[in-house]
Amino acid sequence: MAKHTEKINTDPYDAEKTGKIFNEYLTRQGLRKTPERKTILDHICQIQGPFDIDTLYERMEENNFHVSKASVYDTIELLMNACLIVRHQFSKQTVRYELRSVASGHFHVICCYCGAIKEVKSDKIMRFMKDLKIAKFSQEYCSMYVYGMCSKCKYRLPEQNKKTAKEQT
Repeated sequence: MAKHTEKINTDPYDAEKTGKIFNEYLTRQGLRKTPERKTILDHICQIQGPFDIDTLYERMEENNFHVSKASVYDTIELLMNACLIVRHQFSKQTVRYELRSVASGHFHVICCYCGAIKEVKSDKIMRFMKDLKIAKFSQEYCSMYVYGMCSKCKYRLPEQNKKTAKEQT
């Protein structure tokens, strides 16, 4: 007897699934489902990793989809309220957004010297965070940032110290 197996879509960038959740949110909130909101979400689902507003806006312009930046900001706000994207504040100047379904599978390491940002996956850390029990609190997702010095900056540091020492003599 053949077993019936249903293929489950586990793609975190699935625009159709994410769009359905967003539409349900908009309905619950009594908000309109506009073509602009759908297209903005579709573009977000095509971006692999964190993005900033300007990058998203430029991509939409390149694809001949013209919308005001205000509409982009408003839709980003709605998507955060719907728990579909998360906001990352990597530094004072750097604000990026990411699909929540993607953000929960990794953490970020940020170089304090050059600003480089790298995504790191660790099943051990993710399991620990998932299993972490906090009194009177229900965890929905977590986000972790590790700040330090990248290998490129660490390599450059001795070189810069040598140049400074030669200049002083």
